[in-house]
Amino acid sequence: MSTDVRVWVNGQRVGPEEPAIAALDHGVTVGDGVFETAKVADGAGFALTRHARRLDRSLAGLGLPPADHTVIRKGIDDVLSGAPIAFGRLRYSVTGGAGPLGSDRENSALTYIVTAGPQPLPPASGKVVVVPWTRNERSATVGLKTTSYAENVVALAYAKERGGLEAIFANTRGELCEGTGSNVFVVLDGEIVTPPVEAGLLPGITRELVIEWCREEGVPVREEALPMSVLSEAEEVFITSSTKDVLPVHAVDDRTLAIGPVTTLAGEIFARLSRERNDP
Repeated sequence: MSTDVRVWVNGQRVGPEEPAIAALDHGVTVGDGVFETAKVADGAGFALTRHARRLDRSLAGLGLPPADHTVIRKGIDDVLSGAPIAFGRLRYSVTGGAGPLGSDRENSALTYIVTAGPQPLPPASGKVVVVPWTRNERSATVGLKTTSYAENVVALAYAKERGGLEAIFANTRGELCEGTGSNVFVVLDGEIVTPPVEAGLLPGITRELVIEWCREEGVPVREEALPMSVLSEAEEVFITSSTKDVLPVHAVDDRTLAIGPVTTLAGEIFARLSRERNDP
């Protein structure tokens, strides 16, 4: 465990190895909770308003009460205070609070957890690995950023065993969906294309901004259902996430790819506008 991670739980700063969550918290027993991860650069969280809105959507999708964003903001301010984190990750979680050992809920107060810590800068590019499991585009939790991440843990371990930085899922229809913590873009005939939300993906904040900002800069981006075979045909591939920004893909399984001009341009647009607009 990293001892330089700052931890705040329900209004109190605690050590990263101190016990702070009740054993019967529903987030622990059944994964009944949601979370957000935002980039930290030069001591400040990025796109926090958009992350807060997505947290609200995830809570509503699980049927949990709305979060108190004043409480979350206090936690964010606490963990980002002190020595500035040059580059890192801010993560905050909201769980259903105390609950039974099963899936039923009690009307408990929500649990708030906010953490932040440094991490290495992302690499210049990465390899992705297609995994044999699928996303269910008809799942009850589709599009929600829940704390139930076990299948992502399994898939990412599979990818890393094969030299990958990220794992890529199809959906049950055999369409390109997403990574464990990223969204996927391909370049076809010089145009950027990415799966639509209806494919069953979690709509990432970076994905959203890449689409908006590329279009703003005159670079077309299409959202379109894509067969998995597109990964063997695309001229370029890149992934996006809160801590990877726009990351070029130099290999999909055994297929090597060049880092092309369209990916480079998308990365430059995102880097420039994210520096200019910290909370877009």
